[in-house]
Amino acid sequence: MKKQLLKVLIAVILLLIPMLNFSQAPPLGSAAGFVLFSTNGAVSNTGISQITGNVGTHSGSSTNFGNVNGVMHDGDGVSAKCAADLLIAYNKLDSTIPTFYPSSTLGNGDTLIAGVYNDSTATTLNLNLTLNAKGDSNAVFIFQIQGAFSAGPGSKIILINGALACNVFWKVEGVVNMASGCTMRGTIIANNAAINMNTGDTLEGRALSTAGAVTVSGVMAYTPIGCGSPVLTGPVAPALGSAACYALFSTDGAVGNSGITHVLGDVGTNDGLTTGFDTLLVTGTVHPKPDTSTAKCAADLLIAYNYRAPLKTQMLI
Repeated sequence: MKKQLLKVLIAVILLLIPMLNFSQAPPLGSAAGFVLFSTNGAVSNTGISQITGNVGTHSGSSTNFGNVNGVMHDGDGVSAKCAADLLIAYNKLDSTIPTFYPSSTLGNGDTLIAGVYNDSTATTLNLNLTLNAKGDSNAVFIFQIQGAFSAGPGSKIILINGALACNVFWKVEGVVNMASGCTMRGTIIANNAAINMNTGDTLEGRALSTAGAVTVSGVMAYTPIGCGSPVLTGPVAPALGSAACYALFSTDGAVGNSGITHVLGDVGTNDGLTTGFDTLLVTGTVHPKPDTSTAKCAADLLIAYNYRAPLKTQMLI
């Protein structure tokens, strides 16, 4: 009887091994702070992209980025650490035991539960794919794609019942191409291949390559919230003081108007004249010439300007 119970116990443990394996997200280390990164390859942007998270490459350069709420790291100590941590994360994802074997076309309105999904060929995301955590905010979804991965135009990853983008991982053994207007969620790790994001794409997660260019154009990409992911809020806004009351102001120069102009706030200059404004159309005070208010505004404006001097640059333009 004891032997039979032991056999049953062993069988149960063996059945649970895959579950225990896929229930753990891979450690990202310092890579968690990056939204776009390549260990060996250029990272570039065209168009107006909104980026939240660090951006960089350990061997190459990051070019044409603006609107980055994060820090640029090219070939420095931080990028070296990220490259090492990224390799660890990749190896962990690569060695995780699969539990499901889907077709090479994901989406089309399908819903998947937590698990490790292995596809032995190039894979396409079409239309909507819903990931259902069944009320477990720790549910982990891992996709092991043994070829290229492409997301079709307007395709979407939808998270329901507690699913979090920080617990979704895409390990891709080939080029990642996201067509215009698609919404991806999760950390994408392309092994020895490029990642391309196109106009109107949204990524809640990360686009990381072990060796390949990362290219974005007019996208919104941001590191996921939750799972201990770093939250980047940017620097504290400067104190404007009395300058906050002014809509139009010059410390040194005339402020003039022609035509019908509506202004919400004060108008003035501390060196010159303010002309052409209809006081009936200005919700505030028009200061036609320098006075104590414009002098205080000029002083406060200088303080606000000087506030930015010690801030570390976080954008490449």
